[in-house]
Amino acid sequence: MFRPIEVHIGLRYTKARRRNNFISIFSLISIVGIMLGVLVMITVLSVMNGFQKEVRERILGAASHITIKGMDGELGDWHEVMKSTAINSQVVGSAPFIRTEGMLTNGQYVSAAFVRGIDPELEPSVSDVQKGILLGDFADLKPGDFKIYLGKYLARALGVYLGDKVTMVTPQAAVTPAGILPRLKRFTVAGIFETGHNQYDSGLAIIHIKDAAKLMRMGDNVTGVRVKIKDIFDAPRISLELVDQLSGGYLVNDWTKLHANFFRAVQTEKRIMSIILILIIIIAAFNIIAMMVMTVTEKQSDIAILRTLGSTPFKITWIFITQGLIIGLVGITLGVIGGVTLSLNIDTIVPAIESLFNVQFLSPDVYLISELPSDLQWSDVTAISIASFIVTIIFTVIPASRAAYIQPAEALRYE
Repeated sequence: MFRPIEVHIGLRYTKARRRNNFISIFSLISIVGIMLGVLVMITVLSVMNGFQKEVRERILGAASHITIKGMDGELGDWHEVMKSTAINSQVVGSAPFIRTEGMLTNGQYVSAAFVRGIDPELEPSVSDVQKGILLGDFADLKPGDFKIYLGKYLARALGVYLGDKVTMVTPQAAVTPAGILPRLKRFTVAGIFETGHNQYDSGLAIIHIKDAAKLMRMGDNVTGVRVKIKDIFDAPRISLELVDQLSGGYLVNDWTKLHANFFRAVQTEKRIMSIILILIIIIAAFNIIAMMVMTVTEKQSDIAILRTLGSTPFKITWIFITQGLIIGLVGITLGVIGGVTLSLNIDTIVPAIESLFNVQFLSPDVYLISELPSDLQWSDVTAISIASFIVTIIFTVIPASRAAYIQPAEALRYE
């Protein structure tokens, strides 16, 4: 098979046994260093993607993809709004809600909560709260019974169980002969749920939407309509489409705005971690420079002979670039294979290690997510491979270009 002479010599230098064993050691260290850098970078970014995906799904399991509210805080024509949203092919479901804040008390226990009034028949189309019911049944949520469902940490803070009574203190005031007093209402705990996100498990209380309307004196009005769509990443675009579809003044928000600070912080953390990990690859690539410098020094006489036979500086440079690129490509290939394999099997590897050494890396009592999730994205694998290859090229060209300027007479003086 035909190949350029510089590539042929570069391959011979890579495969040949050298008189200087340090060069072989540095070659092996360079390959292992690049391999570990690529492997770690793919694995860490996959785990970070997994955590981000897991937290996002848990947040959106209780929150809404898109929220439509009235300009004055109340929505009277919510039936028409739901009909308008249903026209959009990307909308999966919609449901009205009433939201307020209040204090829940049980004897000496007091806890703040944000209260959500829902329609139990429509709510499953926009949230997964019903899937997280630990105790009770959503079918028991009926208007007029004034039953309440609490997040598990909120129920624990109040010291209540199924059938217990809690008193809700609302911001609305009631005028009585004794003066202006806060409005109070007794509710029966009918269920306890878990969403997997501390914000909702420790602060969310759910009641029937008609009970909430009666409590808030809203009549047939609601706070807004929650909308669920097929692809959560299309929320900004679809929210703009809904604005065009709806006639009148409405406040339309999507999850990327409501939770913007959190997800922006996660993205920033991911970028910083990527920079730190690429530095590992750069440090490993320094071994290539050391190895190439020693190789050029050892092969000075060969370079001089090639120059006298007519090889140009460009061809001499490519001999050593070939050698450095082979080392880099082998390291990157092994790193990609190892990183992809580890990322795809981390859900079985980590539990096996925990079982073997009888340890638990993420305690469920401390961490929101007690298992290491992994979400391998091939775009990350491609970006890591390209970045590693560019680093390898840069650190190969520097010493390889030095070989092109070796003078034959100087190199052969002591031969």
